[in-house]
Amino acid sequence: MTFAEHLAIGQLGESYIARWLNRRGWSVLPVYETQLDTGKGPRLFTPEGRLIALDMFAFHAQNGALWIEAKHKSVFSWHRITRRWVTGIDLRHYGDYLKIADSSPWEVWLLFLHTQDRTERRNEPWPCPTGLFGETLKFLRENENHRHCNWGKTGMVYWAHEKLKQLATLDEVYASAAPVERFL
Repeated sequence: MTFAEHLAIGQLGESYIARWLNRRGWSVLPVYETQLDTGKGPRLFTPEGRLIALDMFAFHAQNGALWIEAKHKSVFSWHRITRRWVTGIDLRHYGDYLKIADSSPWEVWLLFLHTQDRTERRNEPWPCPTGLFGETLKFLRENENHRHCNWGKTGMVYWAHEKLKQLATLDEVYASAAPVERFL
């Protein structure tokens, strides 16, 4: 799959999540504009250097403001060693998000939209969970399931499904998303 195809899938998920937040009273500033010609996403420039930016900044009159990194995934992965459903992100991105969390006055949340309950793989306890899941980076930093150096460009960090809060069912996310084009 090309960078542009991955980008389109990711932006669709980000749009669903943004619309879901919007329907709950949050204002959303998308930060996920990208440079297709370079294959690079948005950056945050800090006194210490350039970091990979989070996808959204959201604020609410009563609940304050927060950063959001939105991930759109098909299924959770079955981790055979711990016998858990897990989801994860690239380790380099995770490192940058931790730096943002440490220097920002606003919480950083990772949100995972999982849309399918099975794939073609065998020997896994299907169905797997679907819906919108998330947690603060502060919590996730202390609750990693495992890391693996062979996946992703720089390795991956994973969290167990049960460590994440289910924020919405898939039906709730999809119902909130119409018209999703508003955020594309």
